[in-house]
Amino acid sequence: MTWNSAAEFFAMGGYAQYVWGSVGVSAIALAVELFLLRQRRQGALLQSKHELTLERKGLNESST
Repeated sequence: MTWNSAAEFFAMGGYAQYVWGSVGVSAIALAVELFLLRQRRQGALLQSKHELTLERKGLNESST
């Protein structure tokens, strides 16, 4: 498909609503996934840090 102007490109041959809607939904889904991934990573790091702290306290208490 060839376009003679930017307006024709963005109109997508009359299917712009479907094409750009799909692009928008995909972009939102990727953004949400990245946000949730970052939250899960931070939670895992905090949990790991907490477990390491508890482990170190346990070792210190048992050795004294």
